[in-house]
Amino acid sequence: MLKRLRSTAVAAAVASIALVASGCAGGGGEKGTDILTIATGGSSGVYYQVGAGYAKLLKDTLDSDTTVQATGASVENLTLIEDGNAEIAFTQADAVDQALKGEGPFEDKQIDEIQAIGALYDQYIQVVTTEKTGIKSFDDLKGKRISVGDANSGVELNARSVVKAYGYTYDDFKVDYLSYGDAIDAMKNGQLDAAFFTSGIPNSAVSDLATTEKVVVLPLDGDGAKTLLEEHDYLGEATIPADTYNSAEDIKTLTIPNLLVASPELTEEAGYEITKVFYDNLDKLESSHSSVADIDRDTAADVKVTDLHPGAKKYFEEEGLL
Repeated sequence: MLKRLRSTAVAAAVASIALVASGCAGGGGEKGTDILTIATGGSSGVYYQVGAGYAKLLKDTLDSDTTVQATGASVENLTLIEDGNAEIAFTQADAVDQALKGEGPFEDKQIDEIQAIGALYDQYIQVVTTEKTGIKSFDDLKGKRISVGDANSGVELNARSVVKAYGYTYDDFKVDYLSYGDAIDAMKNGQLDAAFFTSGIPNSAVSDLATTEKVVVLPLDGDGAKTLLEEHDYLGEATIPADTYNSAEDIKTLTIPNLLVASPELTEEAGYEITKVFYDNLDKLESSHSSVADIDRDTAADVKVTDLHPGAKKYFEEEGLL
């Protein structure tokens, strides 16, 4: 059971800290619940796996009662935070950037404030097909059946940006909006030619496809990649190793930083504790997914697109990392 955080010295001595204040009490509008909801992503994605590991850490360390919620990921997660239906969420930096600017899926529902706990591992933009399709480059996708992720998901946001940068629109393809699992099933059944997967590597759904098909990850390079890098300074360049999905060679692609964000209504002390639990226990979190090994605590305070939660800022300052 979570206990109310107090600003007195006594609060420091209690064994269980409150991650949120009581919903019916005052305190500057701070939310209150005995359940801490972590918004993640699809159940086959990295967000969900790391979120489940984080939830266990919060319970073991703080005796908190946590719920891991499977979602459509980044865009939905930010909306859940904004609407008060989640306290912690995984999201991509580009989704945060668009939410604060009121662009893309947030054009009619701009979010004024998003507070980060810190930076995570990078998401790899993976455009996946199979050898039997004969598709070898992004341009080969024209006229093909492709999945761009769930509607208004972070994956779909990336897909739309990539398609535009390469000089196309959705009208140039036969577009479907599928979850990772549904996209893989459709590819196995010959109903889909390719799909976007934006996640850490390996993506478990793509790994599943690789057990029955020869997976091909299309390179994102050339003028399209150059355009994306020029327009979005938070994007990076990376290589997907050939052994990730038993491919023939390493593949060049682009990456997007992942962020962990928190409700602005969490108290400073609550924000501090949930930040500390996460970044002080990265070694334990690695068992949830190999992508955790790529999280760099020393640079986690550099979130670029938004501000840190006051509690997260306190943690990084105490650690000499800010």
